[in-house]
Amino acid sequence: MHAVIKTGGKQYRVVTGEKLKIEQIPADVGTEITLDQILMVGEGESVQIGTPFLAGATVKATVLSQGRHDKVMIFKMRRRKHYQKHQGHRQNYTEIRIDDIVAA
Repeated sequence: MHAVIKTGGKQYRVVTGEKLKIEQIPADVGTEITLDQILMVGEGESVQIGTPFLAGATVKATVLSQGRHDKVMIFKMRRRKHYQKHQGHRQNYTEIRIDDIVAA
């Protein structure tokens, strides 16, 4: 069974046992979280689609780690104007493992 979840302003297609990195959520490592913004749940020909979310459908996940992605370098320059700007950014993430998908 697979599901499409929404978290952190992004949508992810998940299956049981999958690990993924999502936008940071305030949860301790090892705790179980419940994601309730489910857009679609299905397996094979039987698919349920929400409008926009499915009532009663949940995805249970375990927080594996909190971390930061690799640094992304930002460089801005205006030619002939003697303007250069260097900047770096590291986005925080939460790594989770999908434990269970419960359909409505």
